[in-house]
Amino acid sequence: MTALAVFAPGMLLVIGVFWIVLAFRPEHVQLGDALASLGDVRPAHETDADAPPSERLGTWWLRRRGAAVSPATERALELTGRTVAAHYSHKLVGAIVGFTGPLAIGLVMTLVRVDATLPLLLSLGGAVLGFFWPDLALRGAGATLAADANESLLTYFDLVTLERMANQSATQSLHAAAALSDTTIFTQVRGALERARLEQRMPFGELKALGQRLELPALVDLADVMRLDESGAALSNTLRARVKELRDAHLTDMKMAATAVSERMTVFMVLPSMVFGLIFLAPPILKLLSG
Repeated sequence: MTALAVFAPGMLLVIGVFWIVLAFRPEHVQLGDALASLGDVRPAHETDADAPPSERLGTWWLRRRGAAVSPATERALELTGRTVAAHYSHKLVGAIVGFTGPLAIGLVMTLVRVDATLPLLLSLGGAVLGFFWPDLALRGAGATLAADANESLLTYFDLVTLERMANQSATQSLHAAAALSDTTIFTQVRGALERARLEQRMPFGELKALGQRLELPALVDLADVMRLDESGAALSNTLRARVKELRDAHLTDMKMAATAVSERMTVFMVLPSMVFGLIFLAPPILKLLSG
Protein backbone atom coordinates (compact mmCIF):
# COMPACT_ATOMS: atom_id res chain seq x y z
CA MET A 1 0.00 0.00 0.00
CA THR A 2 1.50 3.30 -1.07
CA ALA A 3 1.68 6.44 1.02
CA LEU A 4 -0.87 8.11 -1.26
CA ALA A 5 -3.40 5.35 -0.56
CA VAL A 6 -2.91 5.93 3.17
CA PHE A 7 -3.16 9.72 3.22
CA ALA A 8 -5.71 10.29 0.42
CA PRO A 9 -8.80 9.22 2.46
CA GLY A 10 -7.75 11.45 5.34
CA MET A 11 -7.15 14.39 3.04
CA LEU A 12 -10.56 13.94 1.42
CA LEU A 13 -12.21 13.74 4.83
CA VAL A 14 -10.53 16.95 6.03
CA ILE A 15 -11.46 18.77 2.80
CA GLY A 16 -15.07 17.56 3.06
CA VAL A 17 -15.40 18.74 6.67
CA PHE A 18 -13.86 22.09 5.72
CA TRP A 19 -16.37 22.65 2.90
CA ILE A 20 -19.29 21.60 5.10
CA VAL A 21 -18.27 24.09 7.80
CA LEU A 22 -17.73 26.77 5.15
CA ALA A 23 -21.17 26.14 3.66
CA PHE A 24 -22.95 26.55 7.01
CA ARG A 25 -20.90 29.55 8.09
CA PRO A 26 -22.98 32.76 7.85
CA GLU A 27 -21.64 35.18 5.28
CA HIS A 28 -21.87 38.93 5.83
CA VAL A 29 -23.29 40.69 2.80
CA GLN A 30 -21.27 43.63 1.51
CA LEU A 31 -22.94 47.00 1.23
CA GLY A 32 -22.42 47.24 -2.54
CA ASP A 33 -24.05 43.85 -3.16
CA ALA A 34 -26.96 44.70 -0.89
CA LEU A 35 -27.63 47.99 -2.69
CA ALA A 36 -27.34 46.28 -6.09
CA SER A 37 -29.87 43.63 -5.06
CA LEU A 38 -32.46 46.31 -4.29
CA GLY A 39 -32.89 46.92 -8.01
CA ASP A 40 -33.37 43.24 -8.87
CA VAL A 41 -36.91 42.00 -9.28
CA ARG A 42 -36.90 38.36 -8.23
CA PRO A 43 -39.74 35.90 -7.73
CA ALA A 44 -41.01 35.64 -4.19
CA HIS A 45 -40.32 31.92 -3.89
CA GLU A 46 -36.56 32.50 -4.17
CA THR A 47 -36.55 33.73 -0.57
CA ASP A 48 -39.66 31.88 0.57
CA ALA A 49 -39.43 28.76 2.70
CA ASP A 50 -42.28 27.23 0.68
CA ALA A 51 -40.27 27.08 -2.55
CA PRO A 52 -41.04 24.36 -5.12
CA PRO A 53 -39.27 21.03 -4.47
CA SER A 54 -36.98 21.49 -7.47
CA GLU A 55 -35.76 24.84 -6.09
CA ARG A 56 -35.49 24.24 -2.36
CA LEU A 57 -31.84 23.23 -2.42
CA GLY A 58 -30.91 26.22 -4.58
CA THR A 59 -33.00 28.58 -2.44
CA TRP A 60 -31.21 27.35 0.67
CA TRP A 61 -27.83 27.85 -0.99
CA LEU A 62 -28.68 31.35 -2.21
CA ARG A 63 -29.96 32.33 1.22
CA ARG A 64 -26.77 31.09 2.89
CA ARG A 65 -24.14 32.09 0.35
CA GLY A 66 -25.78 34.85 -1.71
CA ALA A 67 -24.25 33.59 -4.96
CA ALA A 68 -24.94 35.30 -8.29
CA VAL A 69 -24.78 34.44 -11.98
CA SER A 70 -23.27 36.25 -14.94
CA PRO A 71 -25.46 38.37 -17.25
CA ALA A 72 -25.09 35.79 -20.05
CA THR A 73 -26.20 32.96 -17.74
CA GLU A 74 -29.10 35.05 -16.43
CA ARG A 75 -30.22 35.77 -19.99
CA ALA A 76 -30.05 32.05 -20.86
CA LEU A 77 -32.04 31.18 -17.73
CA GLU A 78 -34.74 33.68 -18.69
CA LEU A 79 -34.92 32.18 -22.18
CA THR A 80 -35.36 28.69 -20.70
CA GLY A 81 -37.87 29.85 -18.09
CA ARG A 82 -35.69 28.60 -15.22
CA THR A 83 -35.04 30.55 -12.05
CA VAL A 84 -31.65 31.14 -10.45
CA ALA A 85 -32.69 28.94 -7.51
CA ALA A 86 -33.53 26.04 -9.84
CA HIS A 87 -30.22 26.54 -11.62
CA TYR A 88 -28.27 26.32 -8.37
CA SER A 89 -30.30 23.27 -7.37
CA HIS A 90 -29.07 21.56 -10.53
CA LYS A 91 -25.50 22.67 -9.81
CA LEU A 92 -25.56 21.33 -6.25
CA VAL A 93 -27.20 18.04 -7.27
CA GLY A 94 -24.55 17.65 -9.99
CA ALA A 95 -21.79 18.30 -7.45
CA ILE A 96 -23.24 15.75 -5.02
CA VAL A 97 -23.62 13.10 -7.72
CA GLY A 98 -20.15 13.81 -9.10
CA PHE A 99 -18.65 13.49 -5.62
CA THR A 100 -20.53 10.44 -4.38
CA GLY A 101 -20.38 8.45 -7.65
CA PRO A 102 -16.62 7.77 -7.60
CA LEU A 103 -16.76 7.27 -3.83
CA ALA A 104 -19.37 4.53 -4.26
CA ILE A 105 -17.16 2.86 -6.86
CA GLY A 106 -14.19 3.18 -4.50
CA LEU A 107 -16.21 1.60 -1.70
CA VAL A 108 -17.02 -1.40 -3.88
CA MET A 109 -13.37 -1.69 -4.89
CA THR A 110 -12.36 -1.58 -1.24
CA LEU A 111 -14.79 -4.37 -0.39
CA VAL A 112 -13.25 -6.59 -3.04
CA ARG A 113 -9.77 -5.67 -1.78
CA VAL A 114 -8.70 -3.57 -4.77
CA ASP A 115 -6.74 -0.31 -4.55
CA ALA A 116 -9.38 2.50 -4.48
CA THR A 117 -7.05 5.50 -4.65
CA LEU A 118 -8.10 6.60 -8.14
CA PRO A 119 -11.87 6.80 -7.39
CA LEU A 120 -11.15 8.80 -4.26
CA LEU A 121 -9.16 11.33 -6.26
CA LEU A 122 -11.73 11.40 -9.06
CA SER A 123 -14.48 12.33 -6.60
CA LEU A 124 -13.07 15.87 -6.24
CA GLY A 125 -12.91 16.33 -10.00
CA GLY A 126 -16.42 14.89 -10.33
CA ALA A 127 -17.76 17.37 -7.79
CA VAL A 128 -16.23 20.32 -9.65
CA LEU A 129 -17.44 19.04 -13.02
CA GLY A 130 -20.93 18.35 -11.69
CA PHE A 131 -21.16 21.84 -10.17
CA PHE A 132 -20.20 23.63 -13.39
CA TRP A 133 -21.97 21.26 -15.79
CA PRO A 134 -25.28 23.26 -15.86
CA ASP A 135 -23.32 26.40 -16.77
CA LEU A 136 -21.56 24.57 -19.60
CA ALA A 137 -24.85 23.12 -20.82
CA LEU A 138 -26.46 26.57 -20.89
CA ARG A 139 -23.50 28.04 -22.76
CA GLY A 140 -23.59 25.23 -25.32
CA ALA A 141 -27.33 25.68 -25.89
CA GLY A 142 -27.10 29.46 -26.38
CA ALA A 143 -27.53 29.37 -30.18
CA THR A 144 -30.46 26.96 -29.94
CA LEU A 145 -32.17 29.07 -27.30
CA ALA A 146 -31.81 32.22 -29.41
CA ALA A 147 -33.20 30.47 -32.50
CA ASP A 148 -36.19 29.10 -30.56
CA ALA A 149 -36.85 32.51 -29.04
CA ASN A 150 -36.82 34.19 -32.46
CA GLU A 151 -39.20 31.57 -33.85
CA SER A 152 -41.59 32.14 -30.93
CA LEU A 153 -41.37 35.89 -31.47
CA LEU A 154 -42.26 35.53 -35.15
CA THR A 155 -45.34 33.55 -34.15
CA TYR A 156 -46.19 36.23 -31.63
CA PHE A 157 -45.88 38.90 -34.34
CA ASP A 158 -48.30 36.98 -36.56
CA LEU A 159 -50.80 36.77 -33.71
CA VAL A 160 -50.44 40.48 -32.99
CA THR A 161 -51.04 41.24 -36.67
CA LEU A 162 -54.20 39.11 -36.69
CA GLU A 163 -55.47 40.82 -33.54
CA ARG A 164 -54.72 44.20 -35.05
CA MET A 165 -56.60 43.29 -38.24
CA ALA A 166 -59.59 42.42 -36.00
CA ASN A 167 -59.81 46.12 -35.06
CA GLN A 168 -58.07 45.72 -31.71
CA SER A 169 -55.93 48.56 -30.41
CA ALA A 170 -52.17 48.17 -30.15
CA THR A 171 -52.24 47.48 -26.42
CA GLN A 172 -55.17 45.07 -26.71
CA SER A 173 -53.44 43.23 -29.56
CA LEU A 174 -50.28 42.75 -27.51
CA HIS A 175 -52.17 41.43 -24.49
CA ALA A 176 -54.48 39.16 -26.47
CA ALA A 177 -51.65 37.61 -28.49
CA ALA A 178 -49.47 37.02 -25.41
CA ALA A 179 -52.30 35.16 -23.66
CA LEU A 180 -52.52 32.49 -26.39
CA SER A 181 -49.46 30.46 -25.37
CA ASP A 182 -47.48 29.44 -22.28
CA THR A 183 -44.06 29.17 -23.90
CA THR A 184 -41.16 30.96 -22.25
CA ILE A 185 -41.11 33.98 -24.59
CA PHE A 186 -44.87 34.45 -24.35
CA THR A 187 -44.61 34.25 -20.57
CA GLN A 188 -41.83 36.87 -20.52
CA VAL A 189 -43.84 39.18 -22.78
CA ARG A 190 -46.93 38.67 -20.63
CA GLY A 191 -44.98 39.63 -17.54
CA ALA A 192 -43.64 42.78 -19.20
CA LEU A 193 -47.15 43.78 -20.33
CA GLU A 194 -48.55 43.15 -16.87
CA ARG A 195 -45.86 45.31 -15.25
CA ALA A 196 -46.66 48.13 -17.65
CA ARG A 197 -50.38 47.77 -16.92
CA LEU A 198 -49.87 47.86 -13.15
CA GLU A 199 -47.65 50.93 -13.49
CA GLN A 200 -50.29 52.52 -15.78
CA ARG A 201 -47.81 53.05 -18.59
CA MET A 202 -47.86 52.19 -22.27
CA PRO A 203 -46.30 48.74 -22.80
CA PHE A 204 -43.94 49.70 -25.62
CA GLY A 205 -41.09 50.85 -23.40
CA GLU A 206 -41.33 47.71 -21.25
CA LEU A 207 -41.25 45.46 -24.33
CA LYS A 208 -38.24 47.32 -25.68
CA ALA A 209 -36.42 46.94 -22.36
CA LEU A 210 -37.23 43.21 -22.34
CA GLY A 211 -35.89 42.83 -25.87
CA GLN A 212 -32.68 44.63 -24.97
CA ARG A 213 -32.21 42.55 -21.81
CA LEU A 214 -32.76 39.25 -23.62
CA GLU A 215 -30.81 40.46 -26.70
CA LEU A 216 -33.79 39.95 -29.01
CA PRO A 217 -33.72 42.71 -31.64
CA ALA A 218 -36.99 41.46 -33.14
CA LEU A 219 -38.86 42.31 -29.95
CA VAL A 220 -37.30 45.78 -29.96
CA ASP A 221 -38.51 46.23 -33.54
CA LEU A 222 -42.04 45.18 -32.55
CA ALA A 223 -42.09 47.73 -29.75
CA ASP A 224 -40.95 50.46 -32.13
CA VAL A 225 -43.58 49.52 -34.72
CA MET A 226 -46.39 49.34 -32.17
CA ARG A 227 -45.35 52.71 -30.80
CA LEU A 228 -46.54 54.20 -34.11
CA ASP A 229 -50.10 53.65 -32.87
CA GLU A 230 -49.66 56.69 -30.64
CA SER A 231 -49.36 58.87 -33.76
CA GLY A 232 -52.44 57.31 -35.39
CA ALA A 233 -50.53 55.39 -38.09
CA ALA A 234 -51.98 52.27 -39.71
CA LEU A 235 -50.10 49.32 -38.25
CA SER A 236 -51.47 46.31 -40.16
CA ASN A 237 -49.45 46.82 -43.34
CA THR A 238 -46.36 47.90 -41.40
CA LEU A 239 -46.56 44.84 -39.17
CA ARG A 240 -46.99 42.46 -42.09
CA ALA A 241 -44.03 44.00 -43.92
CA ARG A 242 -41.82 43.86 -40.82
CA VAL A 243 -42.79 40.26 -40.05
CA LYS A 244 -41.95 39.27 -43.64
CA GLU A 245 -38.52 40.88 -43.32
CA LEU A 246 -37.86 39.13 -40.01
CA ARG A 247 -38.98 35.76 -41.37
CA ASP A 248 -36.76 36.16 -44.44
CA ALA A 249 -33.80 37.00 -42.18
CA HIS A 250 -34.58 34.03 -39.92
CA LEU A 251 -34.83 31.71 -42.94
CA THR A 252 -31.49 32.99 -44.22
CA ASP A 253 -29.85 32.29 -40.86
CA MET A 254 -31.28 28.75 -40.84
CA LYS A 255 -29.99 28.13 -44.38
CA MET A 256 -26.53 29.36 -43.38
CA ALA A 257 -26.54 27.09 -40.32
CA ALA A 258 -27.62 24.13 -42.46
CA THR A 259 -24.87 24.90 -44.97
CA ALA A 260 -22.27 24.98 -42.20
CA VAL A 261 -23.45 21.59 -40.94
CA SER A 262 -23.30 20.17 -44.48
CA GLU A 263 -19.75 21.44 -44.90
CA ARG A 264 -18.73 19.77 -41.65
CA MET A 265 -20.27 16.51 -42.84
CA THR A 266 -18.15 16.53 -46.01
CA VAL A 267 -15.07 15.88 -43.85
CA PHE A 268 -16.49 12.54 -42.74
CA MET A 269 -17.41 11.76 -46.36
CA VAL A 270 -13.87 12.43 -47.59
CA LEU A 271 -12.08 10.37 -44.92
CA PRO A 272 -13.36 6.94 -46.13
CA SER A 273 -12.36 7.85 -49.70
CA MET A 274 -8.87 8.78 -48.52
CA VAL A 275 -8.50 5.54 -46.58
CA PHE A 276 -9.76 3.54 -49.57
CA GLY A 277 -7.24 5.29 -51.83
CA LEU A 278 -4.38 4.65 -49.40
CA ILE A 279 -5.20 0.94 -49.47
CA PHE A 280 -4.43 0.87 -53.22
CA LEU A 281 -1.43 3.21 -52.96
CA ALA A 282 0.25 1.38 -50.09
CA PRO A 283 1.57 -1.68 -52.08
CA PRO A 284 3.27 0.35 -54.87
CA ILE A 285 4.78 2.76 -52.33
CA LEU A 286 6.12 -0.12 -50.22
CA LYS A 287 7.53 -1.77 -53.36
CA LEU A 288 9.28 1.43 -54.36
CA LEU A 289 10.71 1.87 -50.90
CA SER A 290 11.94 -1.71 -50.73
CA GLY A 291 13.51 -1.43 -54.20
